[in-house]
Amino acid sequence: MAGAVTLRVLIAEDDQDTADSLKLLLEGFGYEVHVSRDGESAVPAALALKPHVILMDIGLPGMSGYDAARRIRAWKPAMPVRIVALTGRDKLADRQRSAEAGIDHHVVKPADPAVLQRIFNSTLAAAAG
Repeated sequence: MAGAVTLRVLIAEDDQDTADSLKLLLEGFGYEVHVSRDGESAVPAALALKPHVILMDIGLPGMSGYDAARRIRAWKPAMPVRIVALTGRDKLADRQRSAEAGIDHHVVKPADPAVLQRIFNSTLAAAAG
């Protein structure tokens, strides 16, 4: 179909099984998927790939997902990327911390595929303009 957008997704996740499962799921949706294993590599990957969505584990080794999100937002504030926190933390303070870091959505692990699909669908609609 003319004008169709292929959603680019960056998964920043240090757990191999989680990253592989998410990658398989998202590739099944027809998305272009890339994986980074830590915050330090997620930042340059985001800047180079210009993904539509970043699924950002908060508990990454080295640089946290919060810090990686802050750096991405600081370096490319106009880059139209939706950053989705993937975390086991679901207190109000955790959600506020995500928002303060420039994270658009806070999703508790294990991520519900239907929740992710809603985020992706709205992102695709915005990208298609």
